[in-house]
Amino acid sequence: MFSYLANPQRFEKFACIAIPVCGGLALILIVAGLWFGLFSSPVDRFQGDTIRIMYVHVPSAWLGLALYFAMGGASFVYFIWRHNLADVAAASIAPIGAVFAGLCLITGSLWGKTTWGTWWVWDARLTSMLIQFLLFLGYIALRAAIEEERLAARSAAILAMVGLVNLPIVRFSVEWWDGILHQGATVFRADGPAIHGSQLLPLALMAIGFTFLAGWMVFYRMRSAIMARKAANLQRIREARA
Repeated sequence: MFSYLANPQRFEKFACIAIPVCGGLALILIVAGLWFGLFSSPVDRFQGDTIRIMYVHVPSAWLGLALYFAMGGASFVYFIWRHNLADVAAASIAPIGAVFAGLCLITGSLWGKTTWGTWWVWDARLTSMLIQFLLFLGYIALRAAIEEERLAARSAAILAMVGLVNLPIVRFSVEWWDGILHQGATVFRADGPAIHGSQLLPLALMAIGFTFLAGWMVFYRMRSAIMARKAANLQRIREARA
């Protein structure tokens, strides 16, 4: 599948189908998730309506990690096999991942203020997620700072691959360090989810909807980047013939 889509023309055909499908599913699922989250799920016994921040915060956190993993994987493919489409994918993912990671930090800060009484604490989970956000920004800044395209792509790919070591730190920080305010896993647990079904449903809808939203944005940016590269190549050919 991946080798088939490595061809830019095949990917463009795939993107023409994937973009509207992902966009439509994202709209339906997010609207449904918001409705269930705002109007159907009950008020939490201890946190009240503040618990509803979870329906944006948790999916944003998942996407922040998943998109960095995808960016790191695409960077690895480009660095080893020089697939240009993999570099396009990594470059397209970076700003979208930064948005989700930033949204995770913002909503987490709002949630923390109401539950912990403070906007921020320097515990392992929050600090490692902040580092994850900065890694996205660092990738974007590094590509923009180097004018030579191939050197920029290779340098950014190295940074993305190195940054993968932070993913397990974010994921397991609440288990590896003591005294962390951030709660542990409540959905992906060996003994099953620790939240009620009335909360799990909108959370699942929002998580899947956010995933399709991220896919819609990534495919859209990738197709736009491919078209821009084609236009730039045509421009260079015209200038060479002139």
